[in-house]
Amino acid sequence: MYTAHFNLKEQPFGLTPNTAFFLNAKGHREALNMLQVALSSGEGFIKVVGEVGTGKTMLCRKLLNTLDNESYYTVYIPNPLLNPNALYRAIAEELGIKCKTRDGINEYQAAINQQLFELVAEGKKVVLVIDEAQAMPSKSLEALRLISNLETETSKLVHIVLFGQPELDRMLEHSSLRQLRQRITFSYDLSALDYDGTRNYINHRSATAGSNGAPLFSDNAVALVFRASKGVPRLVNILCHKSLMVAYGKGLAQVDKKQMMAAIRDTQGLEVNGRLKVIGLCLSFVAVTIAVALLLVLPGASV
Repeated sequence: MYTAHFNLKEQPFGLTPNTAFFLNAKGHREALNMLQVALSSGEGFIKVVGEVGTGKTMLCRKLLNTLDNESYYTVYIPNPLLNPNALYRAIAEELGIKCKTRDGINEYQAAINQQLFELVAEGKKVVLVIDEAQAMPSKSLEALRLISNLETETSKLVHIVLFGQPELDRMLEHSSLRQLRQRITFSYDLSALDYDGTRNYINHRSATAGSNGAPLFSDNAVALVFRASKGVPRLVNILCHKSLMVAYGKGLAQVDKKQMMAAIRDTQGLEVNGRLKVIGLCLSFVAVTIAVALLLVLPGASV
């Protein structure tokens, strides 16, 4: 609703991992550099861990986009809540292997092994990227280790990158996964943004969406969103999106502290000044603002 009001080409704070909005912030830049160096040097297992909303999936997609098709063959598993047999089948299908319904682990292993040899013979590095790796059953993680054993005399046949929440680290501490844990040669802990990073993040996404005039958010609004979100990009997106709705409904050209506070009150579980801000039983300020805005843009609409 508000893109035209703020002279934007698109919504700047969506929750989908659109790599056009990727910000080369310190943590994400360091993580991406680590991934690229580790893959280019032929490491077998690489791990990136971060809390919910810190941008792991965005980083994952960015990595996939940077791996050129001439040098790399990528296999992407976004939902790894699979038993070993289903995991092998998913990997085989991503490798272009035609699977039969009667195939089992042994058949998948043999087909995957053969396909990996062929791809490496063509000069490709095969990269298996698994997002939300903390959701994997322990037996499936062990099955991954067995795939990582595949190698020639000079190089690995497959390079595995795990993206996951901190629960992944706790899983890997289990004695049954100690062999896999020892094979992880590079890892990175992705943290939330600091204040400067949050401000740059907001300005970058605003500019990418087409903003080229006065800042969409006042300094007070930026300070408030940082305090409320603690620099977690997903929460920053939610609060900025809601506060832009409020500003649009009020006919304002910029989000200030009042509109940001309305967005915070509308978002359950956020804390500012030590007080918990939650949604009340009545319609929130943001919801009312959206309803008013709809009246302005939709002929015949009623509340």
